[in-house]
Amino acid sequence: MKILLVAGGSPNEWPQFNSEGFDYNLGIDRGSLYILDHGWSLDLAVGDFDSLTNDEQQTVQKQAKELIQAQAEKDDTDTQLALALAIQKFPAAEIMIIGATGGRLDHFLANLWLPLEPRFQAFARQIKIKDHQNSIAYYLPGDYVIRKETRMNYLAYCCLTPVKNLTLTESKYTLDHVDVAIPTSYASNEFVGETAGFSFDTGMIAVIQSRDDK
Repeated sequence: MKILLVAGGSPNEWPQFNSEGFDYNLGIDRGSLYILDHGWSLDLAVGDFDSLTNDEQQTVQKQAKELIQAQAEKDDTDTQLALALAIQKFPAAEIMIIGATGGRLDHFLANLWLPLEPRFQAFARQIKIKDHQNSIAYYLPGDYVIRKETRMNYLAYCCLTPVKNLTLTESKYTLDHVDVAIPTSYASNEFVGETAGFSFDTGMIAVIQSRDDK
């Protein structure tokens, strides 16, 4: 099963994707309105909806199949709440989050770090964050081969935590069993073919495929 989470970032920054490839659409605050604006089914709307006018809130309330309204002052961000609900409903699903990278930096960092939370760590491999320039996937310790995504020119290995024995192969820049003591981004790497390999023993890594904004 595939779930689409739409946060409140501008649709101008969305990636290219086929909306019909998703089985369940979850709108986060203003993202709920964006789903409706595109004519998609709004299966669940989540958030405090403080970014919507009264008329927009009424539109979401009328058209959402299910709505969960949160308090404006709460421990979780709307995106944290939405991800928790998505995992609770569909623990085996693949989850793509869009509209989560533009705008405020504090919001972006909160979204980037979502899989580090203990409640989400076991599901890290199922979560992806995408926009028109970037595709972010999360990895727990292991040995992996990844495939180059269409139109993406750059490859980065972002150690979100200290990492042991990081090895990078089949890429322009390689590493051999390196221990990473602090969060570090090995940025601006590149595929040399259609696939690249990496492995590590501890921690969590976000692998980012990206392109210039042209």
